[in-house]
Amino acid sequence: MQKVKLDRIDKQILKNLQEDGRITNVDLANKAGISAPPCLRRVRALEESGFIRSYSADLDPILLGFNVSVFANVGLTSQAKADLTAFEQMVNEWPEVRECHMLAGEADFLLRIVARDWDEYQKFVTSKLTSAPNVAQVKSSLAIRSSKRLQGVPFD
Repeated sequence: MQKVKLDRIDKQILKNLQEDGRITNVDLANKAGISAPPCLRRVRALEESGFIRSYSADLDPILLGFNVSVFANVGLTSQAKADLTAFEQMVNEWPEVRECHMLAGEADFLLRIVARDWDEYQKFVTSKLTSAPNVAQVKSSLAIRSSKRLQGVPFD
């Protein structure tokens, strides 16, 4: 992986791509104040060095029929490295789980789970999550609404 030192132009490119991943290279170059060829080289270098992990579309879950979003705090019976890794690998196989964060504190993991309705979520919890090896407890918090959802990081 190529080591890239970020300058003002790189940060401008990242900011603009974060705001609009479908921006054309020409428009991106104009916003960064450089010509298109060096802009494309910089974008590729940022991708290769890992600053840009992926590109995706932000889909509306409600319009797609996923009316329930739940945050689940999961406590494990063991926090041994192998057990934590095994849990993360298992969670990666569950499409309902859209985010998984290992925590320091009372819970071991915070999961964001989507479902079409509350019954579908309960079925997921009972058939997969609470019956999974090493899971000691699950505390669910139903999201009522989201007032802020930003991807990435803040840029000055």
